[in-house]
Amino acid sequence: MEKTIEDPPTSAVLLDHCHFSQVIFNSVEKFYIPGGDVTCRYTFTQNFIPRQKDWIGIFRVGWKTVREYYTFMWVTLPIDLNNKSAKQQEVQFKAYYLPKDDEYYQFCYVDQDGVVRGASIPFQFRPENEEDILVVTTQGEVEEIEQHNKELCKENQELKDSCVSLQKQNSDMQAELQKKQEELETLQSINKKLELKVKEQKDYWETELLQLKEQNQKMSSENEKMGIRVDQLQAQLSTQEKEMEKLVQGDQDKTKQLEHLKKENGHLFLSLTEQRKDQKKLEQTVEEMKQNETTAMKKQQELMEPRNKKAALTVEEQLAREVERLKAKVEAGKACFLEKYKECQRLHKQIRQLRAAALEVKQDQKSQQEPMGMGSKEPAVSTVTG
Repeated sequence: MEKTIEDPPTSAVLLDHCHFSQVIFNSVEKFYIPGGDVTCRYTFTQNFIPRQKDWIGIFRVGWKTVREYYTFMWVTLPIDLNNKSAKQQEVQFKAYYLPKDDEYYQFCYVDQDGVVRGASIPFQFRPENEEDILVVTTQGEVEEIEQHNKELCKENQELKDSCVSLQKQNSDMQAELQKKQEELETLQSINKKLELKVKEQKDYWETELLQLKEQNQKMSSENEKMGIRVDQLQAQLSTQEKEMEKLVQGDQDKTKQLEHLKKENGHLFLSLTEQRKDQKKLEQTVEEMKQNETTAMKKQQELMEPRNKKAALTVEEQLAREVERLKAKVEAGKACFLEKYKECQRLHKQIRQLRAAALEVKQDQKSQQEPMGMGSKEPAVSTVTG
């Protein structure tokens, strides 16, 4: 069995599973003369579409699988399948590759999956006048032919027995093939399920990957924003530190000012206490003067009686002078009291101003310390009651 350099695609598909009506062979001769090229003509049916690896082989009649071809030729694909002339095709087999015996052969169209799509009628390779040749033989040759026929019959019987054995093997192989095909279908079903599961898992992973990429982009954007925010906060912190230094310096200045105000407050408190003591003394003096004036008035009334006119006149003059002196003293006391009162009012006003200044200093210290989370301790301020 002769083959070309590249073997055609074949399969173990049996004769029973082939489709012979999709490609029709035309003008097939009953016999072809040996030594000449053979042209094979064929036609595609309406629903058949040829493919790149389709081929036409010459098979000995009685073949079982497409692997039993004698020789083959590749099919030339038509340019336009819709054209009517494209459906009529042909290939040419060279004489060198054709069989040399007189067995019956046939053309078979096999697609690239190894499935037979068409088969021709049987034909032989023999001379045209072979049936008219007269053969003259001798008795010895006849006996030799009979002996050869016996041997051929014996060989034929052996071949029949071998054929039965091969048919049994073929049946076993078909059963095994059927079993393998069932296993293959089962594996294909499992494979489809696994492919579907793999696809679902792949889609899930792609979705997860896409979400992770989006989250990564969001995190990167947020990190950039956080970096910008950190820089801003650092700049703000630096500014606040400088302002804090200024506030601390101002706090120290105000603390010194508060200490100075405390000292002035103490001095004013002592001065106010002394003035209050003087005021009480003046009030006592005024009260004594009022009592003396009342006593003098009573004496004056007594002196104004007629029986003591002369003595009363002297006493009256003395009392009048005493009254004038006391009045002058009272007026002087009133003036001094008024001056002391005004001084007290001025001191009260100054104390209120000192209290307001001390309260303002305390509030400034509290407002400066609270943003930094620092505790504040209120300075001790003396309370002066008016």
